[in-house]
Amino acid sequence: MITKNEKKTSFISPATRDFLREAWRGQTHAPWDFLHSYVYARWPYVYISIGNGEHRIVKRLRPFFKGLQRLFHRDKPTNRSKSITLSFDRETGTTADIYHGKVMPLESAQELVMVGEPIDLPDLEQVIPYSRARAIIQQNPDHILLMPCPCRLSRADPCLPVDVCMVIGEPFVGFTQQHYASLGRRITQQEACDLLEREDARGRVHHAFFSEMMLGRFFAICNCCSCCCSAMESQRRGTPMLASSGYVSQIEADLCDGCDLCIETCQFGAIESADGLVYVHEAECMGCGVCVRQCPQGAISLRREPAKGEPLEIFNILQDSLVRVPGVCPEVVHP
Repeated sequence: MITKNEKKTSFISPATRDFLREAWRGQTHAPWDFLHSYVYARWPYVYISIGNGEHRIVKRLRPFFKGLQRLFHRDKPTNRSKSITLSFDRETGTTADIYHGKVMPLESAQELVMVGEPIDLPDLEQVIPYSRARAIIQQNPDHILLMPCPCRLSRADPCLPVDVCMVIGEPFVGFTQQHYASLGRRITQQEACDLLEREDARGRVHHAFFSEMMLGRFFAICNCCSCCCSAMESQRRGTPMLASSGYVSQIEADLCDGCDLCIETCQFGAIESADGLVYVHEAECMGCGVCVRQCPQGAISLRREPAKGEPLEIFNILQDSLVRVPGVCPEVVHP
Protein backbone atom coordinates (compact mmCIF):
# COMPACT_ATOMS: atom_id res chain seq x y z
CA MET A 1 0.00 0.00 0.00
CA ILE A 2 1.37 3.41 -1.00
CA THR A 3 0.82 6.18 1.55
CA LYS A 4 0.01 9.82 0.72
CA ASN A 5 3.52 10.88 1.70
CA GLU A 6 5.02 8.26 -0.61
CA LYS A 7 2.85 9.53 -3.48
CA LYS A 8 4.16 13.06 -2.94
CA THR A 9 7.80 12.08 -2.85
CA SER A 10 7.87 9.24 -5.36
CA PHE A 11 9.01 9.88 -8.92
CA ILE A 12 7.06 6.83 -10.06
CA SER A 13 3.27 6.92 -9.98
CA PRO A 14 1.30 4.02 -8.46
CA ALA A 15 0.02 2.98 -11.93
CA THR A 16 3.53 2.87 -13.37
CA ARG A 17 4.80 1.05 -10.30
CA ASP A 18 2.08 -1.61 -10.67
CA PHE A 19 2.96 -2.14 -14.32
CA LEU A 20 6.70 -2.33 -13.67
CA ARG A 21 6.19 -4.71 -10.75
CA GLU A 22 4.12 -7.04 -12.95
CA ALA A 23 6.62 -6.77 -15.80
CA TRP A 24 9.60 -7.52 -13.55
CA ARG A 25 7.83 -10.44 -11.90
CA GLY A 26 6.98 -11.95 -15.27
CA GLN A 27 10.45 -11.72 -16.83
CA THR A 28 12.46 -14.93 -17.00
CA HIS A 29 15.20 -13.77 -19.35
CA ALA A 30 17.15 -10.65 -20.31
CA PRO A 31 16.68 -7.20 -18.72
CA TRP A 32 16.39 -5.96 -22.31
CA ASP A 33 12.89 -7.52 -22.44
CA PHE A 34 11.87 -5.61 -19.33
CA LEU A 35 12.94 -2.36 -21.01
CA HIS A 36 11.20 -3.37 -24.23
CA SER A 37 7.94 -3.87 -22.32
CA TYR A 38 8.16 -0.41 -20.80
CA VAL A 39 8.97 1.30 -24.11
CA TYR A 40 6.09 -0.40 -25.91
CA ALA A 41 3.56 0.37 -23.18
CA ARG A 42 4.79 3.93 -22.63
CA TRP A 43 4.98 5.04 -26.27
CA PRO A 44 2.65 2.72 -28.27
CA TYR A 45 1.81 5.33 -30.91
CA VAL A 46 5.43 6.02 -31.75
CA TYR A 47 6.35 2.33 -31.48
CA ILE A 48 3.64 1.17 -33.88
CA SER A 49 4.16 3.98 -36.39
CA ILE A 50 7.86 3.06 -36.48
CA GLY A 51 7.00 -0.63 -36.78
CA ASN A 52 4.67 -0.17 -39.74
CA GLY A 53 7.04 2.26 -41.45
CA GLU A 54 4.72 5.28 -41.35
CA HIS A 55 6.71 7.41 -38.90
CA ARG A 56 8.52 10.29 -40.62
CA ILE A 57 11.79 9.35 -38.93
CA VAL A 58 11.60 5.84 -40.40
CA LYS A 59 10.95 7.19 -43.86
CA ARG A 60 14.08 9.32 -43.59
CA LEU A 61 16.25 6.76 -41.84
CA ARG A 62 14.76 3.50 -43.13
CA PRO A 63 18.03 1.53 -43.33
CA PHE A 64 18.89 2.36 -39.71
CA PHE A 65 15.47 1.36 -38.40
CA LYS A 66 15.44 -1.90 -40.32
CA GLY A 67 18.57 -2.79 -38.38
CA LEU A 68 16.93 -1.62 -35.14
CA GLN A 69 13.86 -3.76 -35.78
CA ARG A 70 16.08 -6.79 -36.29
CA LEU A 71 17.70 -6.04 -32.94
CA PHE A 72 14.31 -5.74 -31.21
CA HIS A 73 12.99 -8.94 -32.72
CA ARG A 74 16.07 -11.10 -32.67
CA ASP A 75 15.70 -14.77 -31.78
CA LYS A 76 16.18 -15.11 -28.07
CA PRO A 77 15.49 -17.69 -25.36
CA THR A 78 12.13 -17.79 -23.62
CA ASN A 79 13.94 -18.94 -20.49
CA ARG A 80 17.52 -19.56 -19.43
CA SER A 81 17.72 -23.06 -20.87
CA LYS A 82 15.43 -23.24 -23.89
CA SER A 83 15.57 -21.45 -27.22
CA ILE A 84 12.78 -21.07 -29.76
CA THR A 85 13.18 -20.00 -33.37
CA LEU A 86 10.73 -17.24 -34.20
CA SER A 87 8.85 -16.69 -37.45
CA PHE A 88 10.55 -13.58 -38.77
CA ASP A 89 9.61 -11.45 -41.76
CA ARG A 90 12.83 -9.86 -43.02
CA GLU A 91 10.87 -7.35 -45.10
CA THR A 92 8.70 -5.91 -42.35
CA GLY A 93 10.97 -6.63 -39.38
CA THR A 94 8.19 -8.19 -37.32
CA THR A 95 7.62 -11.50 -35.60
CA ALA A 96 4.39 -13.39 -35.11
CA ASP A 97 5.43 -14.78 -31.75
CA ILE A 98 5.81 -11.55 -29.77
CA TYR A 99 2.80 -9.58 -31.07
CA HIS A 100 -0.31 -11.08 -32.61
CA GLY A 101 -4.06 -11.13 -32.62
CA LYS A 102 -6.86 -13.65 -32.35
CA VAL A 103 -9.71 -13.09 -34.78
CA MET A 104 -13.13 -13.22 -33.12
CA PRO A 105 -16.72 -13.03 -34.30
CA LEU A 106 -18.79 -10.35 -32.58
CA GLU A 107 -20.18 -12.71 -29.94
CA SER A 108 -16.75 -13.85 -28.77
CA ALA A 109 -15.45 -10.29 -28.61
CA GLN A 110 -18.42 -9.22 -26.53
CA GLU A 111 -17.83 -12.06 -24.10
CA LEU A 112 -14.35 -10.72 -23.35
CA VAL A 113 -15.84 -7.44 -22.13
CA MET A 114 -18.60 -9.17 -20.16
CA VAL A 115 -16.38 -10.87 -17.58
CA GLY A 116 -17.20 -9.92 -14.02
CA GLU A 117 -14.26 -11.37 -12.08
CA PRO A 118 -10.47 -11.80 -12.43
CA ILE A 119 -9.16 -14.17 -15.11
CA ASP A 120 -6.10 -16.41 -14.78
CA LEU A 121 -5.42 -18.47 -17.90
CA PRO A 122 -1.63 -18.71 -18.19
CA ASP A 123 -1.40 -20.99 -21.25
CA LEU A 124 -3.86 -21.05 -24.14
CA GLU A 125 -1.79 -22.94 -26.69
CA GLN A 126 -4.81 -24.55 -28.36
CA VAL A 127 -6.53 -21.19 -28.71
CA ILE A 128 -3.53 -18.92 -29.33
CA PRO A 129 -1.10 -21.06 -31.39
CA TYR A 130 2.07 -19.08 -30.75
CA SER A 131 5.21 -19.78 -28.75
CA ARG A 132 4.71 -16.80 -26.46
CA ALA A 133 2.17 -14.17 -25.44
CA ARG A 134 -0.85 -16.43 -25.15
CA ALA A 135 -2.08 -15.80 -21.60
CA ILE A 136 -5.20 -14.08 -20.31
CA ILE A 137 -4.37 -12.88 -16.81
CA GLN A 138 -6.41 -9.91 -15.69
CA GLN A 139 -7.28 -8.07 -12.55
CA ASN A 140 -10.30 -5.78 -12.81
CA PRO A 141 -11.43 -6.97 -16.25
CA ASP A 142 -14.24 -4.41 -16.01
CA HIS A 143 -11.64 -1.63 -16.32
CA ILE A 144 -11.82 -0.65 -20.00
CA LEU A 145 -10.11 2.31 -21.64
CA LEU A 146 -11.21 3.46 -25.09
CA MET A 147 -8.27 4.80 -27.12
CA PRO A 148 -7.59 6.05 -30.65
CA CYS A 149 -6.21 3.18 -32.71
CA PRO A 150 -2.40 3.56 -33.07
CA CYS A 151 -2.48 1.96 -36.51
CA ARG A 152 -5.11 4.39 -37.80
CA LEU A 153 -3.41 7.42 -36.29
CA SER A 154 -0.21 6.45 -38.08
CA ARG A 155 -1.88 6.57 -41.50
CA ALA A 156 -2.13 9.71 -43.63
CA ASP A 157 -5.82 9.13 -44.39
CA PRO A 158 -7.20 6.77 -41.71
CA CYS A 159 -10.58 5.11 -41.61
CA LEU A 160 -13.03 6.72 -39.20
CA PRO A 161 -13.79 6.66 -36.39
CA VAL A 162 -10.32 6.29 -34.87
CA ASP A 163 -11.51 5.66 -31.30
CA VAL A 164 -11.92 1.90 -31.72
CA CYS A 165 -9.20 0.33 -29.53
CA MET A 166 -10.05 -0.89 -26.04
CA VAL A 167 -7.35 -1.54 -23.43
CA ILE A 168 -8.76 -4.05 -20.96
CA GLY A 169 -7.90 -4.99 -17.37
CA GLU A 170 -5.12 -4.07 -15.00
CA PRO A 171 -2.30 -3.13 -14.87
CA PHE A 172 -2.74 -2.02 -18.48
CA VAL A 173 -5.64 0.42 -18.11
CA GLY A 174 -4.12 2.31 -15.19
CA PHE A 175 -0.71 2.61 -16.85
CA THR A 176 -2.13 3.69 -20.22
CA GLN A 177 -4.57 6.19 -18.76
CA GLN A 178 -1.83 7.77 -16.68
CA HIS A 179 0.21 8.57 -19.79
CA TYR A 180 -2.60 9.20 -22.28
CA ALA A 181 -5.33 10.76 -20.17
CA SER A 182 -6.05 13.36 -22.86
CA LEU A 183 -6.62 10.69 -25.53
CA GLY A 184 -8.35 7.86 -23.73
CA ARG A 185 -11.49 7.63 -21.63
CA ARG A 186 -12.87 4.90 -19.44
CA ILE A 187 -16.04 3.21 -20.64
CA THR A 188 -18.42 0.72 -19.08
CA GLN A 189 -18.73 -2.88 -20.17
CA GLN A 190 -22.09 -2.07 -21.74
CA GLU A 191 -20.51 0.78 -23.72
CA ALA A 192 -17.80 -1.64 -24.86
CA CYS A 193 -20.44 -4.10 -26.07
CA ASP A 194 -22.25 -1.31 -27.91
CA LEU A 195 -19.00 -0.18 -29.56
CA LEU A 196 -18.30 -3.71 -30.77
CA GLU A 197 -21.80 -3.88 -32.21
CA ARG A 198 -21.39 -0.60 -34.10
CA GLU A 199 -18.00 -1.55 -35.51
CA ASP A 200 -19.33 -4.95 -36.52
CA ALA A 201 -22.06 -3.21 -38.49
CA ARG A 202 -19.34 -1.19 -40.25
CA GLY A 203 -17.65 -4.40 -41.33
CA ARG A 204 -14.67 -4.20 -38.99
CA VAL A 205 -12.80 -7.29 -37.78
CA HIS A 206 -12.54 -7.83 -34.02
CA HIS A 207 -9.07 -8.83 -32.82
CA ALA A 208 -7.98 -9.72 -29.30
CA PHE A 209 -4.35 -8.61 -29.17
CA PHE A 210 -1.62 -10.41 -27.25
CA SER A 211 1.91 -9.09 -26.87
CA GLU A 212 5.13 -10.20 -25.25
CA MET A 213 5.76 -6.51 -24.55
CA MET A 214 2.50 -6.35 -22.60
CA LEU A 215 3.62 -8.99 -20.12
CA GLY A 216 2.94 -11.84 -22.53
CA ARG A 217 -0.80 -11.41 -22.16
CA PHE A 218 -4.04 -10.36 -23.77
CA PHE A 219 -4.36 -6.62 -23.25
CA ALA A 220 -6.66 -5.08 -25.87
CA ILE A 221 -9.46 -5.53 -28.38
CA CYS A 222 -9.38 -3.50 -31.57
CA ASN A 223 -11.89 -3.22 -34.40
CA CYS A 224 -9.72 -3.44 -37.48
CA CYS A 225 -9.80 -2.67 -41.16
CA SER A 226 -7.40 -4.14 -43.70
CA CYS A 227 -6.34 -0.72 -45.00
CA CYS A 228 -5.07 0.55 -41.62
CA CYS A 229 -4.30 -2.44 -39.38
CA SER A 230 -0.58 -3.24 -39.19
CA ALA A 231 -1.25 -6.85 -38.16
CA MET A 232 -3.51 -7.44 -41.17
CA GLU A 233 -0.93 -5.81 -43.42
CA SER A 234 1.78 -8.15 -42.11
CA GLN A 235 -0.58 -11.10 -42.56
CA ARG A 236 -0.97 -10.22 -46.24
CA ARG A 237 2.82 -10.08 -46.60
CA GLY A 238 3.20 -13.59 -45.25
CA THR A 239 3.93 -13.07 -41.55
CA PRO A 240 1.31 -15.07 -39.59
CA MET A 241 0.41 -12.43 -37.01
CA LEU A 242 -3.26 -13.39 -36.78
CA ALA A 243 -4.84 -16.62 -35.58
CA SER A 244 -8.12 -17.76 -37.07
CA SER A 245 -11.29 -17.57 -35.01
CA GLY A 246 -11.73 -21.32 -35.39
CA TYR A 247 -14.57 -20.83 -37.83
CA VAL A 248 -14.89 -20.54 -41.61
CA SER A 249 -17.62 -18.97 -43.70
CA GLN A 250 -19.94 -21.11 -45.75
CA ILE A 251 -22.33 -19.92 -48.46
CA GLU A 252 -25.75 -21.41 -49.13
CA ALA A 253 -25.87 -21.46 -52.93
CA ASP A 254 -29.67 -21.59 -53.06
CA LEU A 255 -29.92 -18.31 -51.12
CA CYS A 256 -27.04 -16.44 -52.78
CA ASP A 257 -28.17 -14.01 -55.51
CA GLY A 258 -24.65 -13.18 -56.69
CA CYS A 259 -24.62 -9.56 -55.51
CA ASP A 260 -20.90 -9.90 -54.65
CA LEU A 261 -21.25 -7.70 -51.55
CA CYS A 262 -19.45 -10.36 -49.52
CA ILE A 263 -16.49 -10.15 -51.90
CA GLU A 264 -16.31 -6.38 -51.46
CA THR A 265 -16.54 -6.52 -47.67
CA CYS A 266 -14.25 -9.49 -46.94
CA GLN A 267 -11.23 -8.03 -45.15
CA PHE A 268 -9.05 -11.05 -45.95
CA GLY A 269 -9.81 -11.48 -49.65
CA ALA A 270 -11.14 -14.99 -49.00
CA ILE A 271 -14.23 -14.82 -51.22
CA GLU A 272 -14.45 -14.71 -55.00
CA SER A 273 -16.89 -15.55 -57.76
CA ALA A 274 -16.50 -17.72 -60.84
CA ASP A 275 -19.00 -19.03 -63.36
CA GLY A 276 -21.82 -17.26 -61.58
CA LEU A 277 -21.08 -18.87 -58.22
CA VAL A 278 -19.49 -17.39 -55.08
CA TYR A 279 -16.77 -19.38 -53.31
CA VAL A 280 -15.02 -19.17 -49.95
CA HIS A 281 -11.31 -20.02 -49.94
CA GLU A 282 -11.11 -21.69 -46.57
CA ALA A 283 -7.32 -21.40 -46.41
CA GLU A 284 -7.60 -17.60 -46.44
CA CYS A 285 -10.83 -17.32 -44.43
CA MET A 286 -10.19 -16.23 -40.83
CA GLY A 287 -13.76 -16.72 -39.65
CA CYS A 288 -14.32 -13.12 -38.61
CA GLY A 289 -18.00 -13.16 -39.56
CA VAL A 290 -18.00 -9.83 -41.41
CA CYS A 291 -19.52 -11.40 -44.52
CA VAL A 292 -22.28 -13.01 -42.44
CA ARG A 293 -23.44 -9.64 -41.16
CA GLN A 294 -23.10 -7.90 -44.53
CA CYS A 295 -24.96 -10.47 -46.66
CA PRO A 296 -28.44 -9.05 -47.43
CA GLN A 297 -29.79 -12.50 -48.35
CA GLY A 298 -28.68 -14.26 -45.17
CA ALA A 299 -26.87 -16.79 -47.35
CA ILE A 300 -23.65 -16.95 -45.28
CA SER A 301 -23.01 -18.54 -41.92
CA LEU A 302 -20.00 -19.57 -39.84
CA ARG A 303 -19.03 -23.22 -39.46
CA ARG A 304 -16.62 -24.62 -36.87
CA GLU A 305 -13.45 -25.89 -38.50
CA PRO A 306 -11.19 -27.88 -36.11
CA ALA A 307 -8.21 -27.43 -38.44
CA LYS A 308 -8.41 -23.69 -37.74
CA GLY A 309 -7.84 -24.09 -34.01
CA GLU A 310 -10.01 -23.49 -30.97
CA PRO A 311 -12.19 -20.37 -30.68
CA LEU A 312 -11.51 -17.76 -28.03
CA GLU A 313 -14.86 -18.16 -26.30
CA ILE A 314 -13.96 -17.26 -22.77
CA PHE A 315 -16.96 -18.75 -20.99
CA ASN A 316 -16.74 -22.01 -22.92
CA ILE A 317 -13.02 -22.26 -22.15
CA LEU A 318 -13.76 -21.98 -18.45
CA GLN A 319 -16.98 -23.98 -18.71
CA ASP A 320 -19.06 -21.02 -17.59
CA SER A 321 -17.28 -20.84 -14.23
CA LEU A 322 -16.74 -17.12 -14.78
CA VAL A 323 -19.41 -14.62 -13.82
CA ARG A 324 -21.04 -12.62 -16.60
CA VAL A 325 -21.92 -9.05 -15.77
CA PRO A 326 -25.72 -8.95 -15.38
CA GLY A 327 -27.49 -7.01 -18.12
CA VAL A 328 -24.44 -6.71 -20.39
CA CYS A 329 -24.94 -8.21 -23.88
CA PRO A 330 -27.43 -10.86 -22.65
CA GLU A 331 -28.25 -11.83 -26.25
CA VAL A 332 -24.78 -13.23 -27.03
CA VAL A 333 -25.12 -16.56 -28.85
CA HIS A 334 -22.21 -18.32 -30.55
CA PRO A 335 -22.39 -19.36 -34.21
